[in-house]
Amino acid sequence: IDMRFDQIENYKPEDTDFIPHAWKGRSATLRLLQQLESMPNGGMVLICPPALPYRCPPAPYERASLVAHYLSQHKPRSKILILDAKEQFPKQALFSAGWKSLYGRMIEWFNGSAGGLILRADAKNMTVETEFGIEKGDVINLIPAQWAGRIARASGLSDESGWCPVDLLTFESTLLPGIHVIGDAAIAGVMPKSGFSANNQAKVTAAAVIALLKEKEPTSYPISNTCYSFLAPDYAIYVTAEYQLSGRELVKINGSGGVSPLNVDLSVRHSEAVSAQRWYDSITQDMFG
Repeated sequence: IDMRFDQIENYKPEDTDFIPHAWKGRSATLRLLQQLESMPNGGMVLICPPALPYRCPPAPYERASLVAHYLSQHKPRSKILILDAKEQFPKQALFSAGWKSLYGRMIEWFNGSAGGLILRADAKNMTVETEFGIEKGDVINLIPAQWAGRIARASGLSDESGWCPVDLLTFESTLLPGIHVIGDAAIAGVMPKSGFSANNQAKVTAAAVIALLKEKEPTSYPISNTCYSFLAPDYAIYVTAEYQLSGRELVKINGSGGVSPLNVDLSVRHSEAVSAQRWYDSITQDMFG
């Protein structure tokens, strides 16, 4: 993927040295960490998620959670303000309950219609502007809208949305036959843009390519997605779902998957944190050996 710097007035690629998105690569993430370490106790952190679609929909809220964990340990008078382009976000009830339980009133969230939509950014003065006014942050994590990476766009694989349309049976491009696009760059219907989605799409695509090379009809397989989010090192939540082809569209299989229960003992969240680490170890082993 690439970031879109044409959606927010006055926000330019070079501004990420001061207001990093930290959505690609280690260096920008370390820059965000350094800013958090340097901010004063009692400072303000602004986290600004984009509208869908983008890479890993729950990630801005997991980031807010773990920033809050750090601040609660080291700078407890600080605040986090989430200015969100969306009206709602994934696992919202679970995140909101966890924030209240773990961090009190440290985190506040505003949706797009309540002043969360960022219209303009000013890296020099460390401010963002919404229709309701200007907000100043000691740290600003402004996550831009996104689209497929430059190589995909330059190759003619993306449509007017900036993403790559594919045949969801084979993940073959509908614009350039013979090229298969998986993961974040692909338009995969209701499947979220996640690492687990990409992992499953890769397996389906590999099977489809083998079938096509043998001049056979590819088999339609169910595809799953699982996503854990940490709200603290020992507190996690999850969502999981399975999808199948209906015609040429991916749809969620009725009754499949699930989400963490809302009102449970804290020990359940601790157990889910253990499961999250095991899930990470498992998928990492699956992909990289």
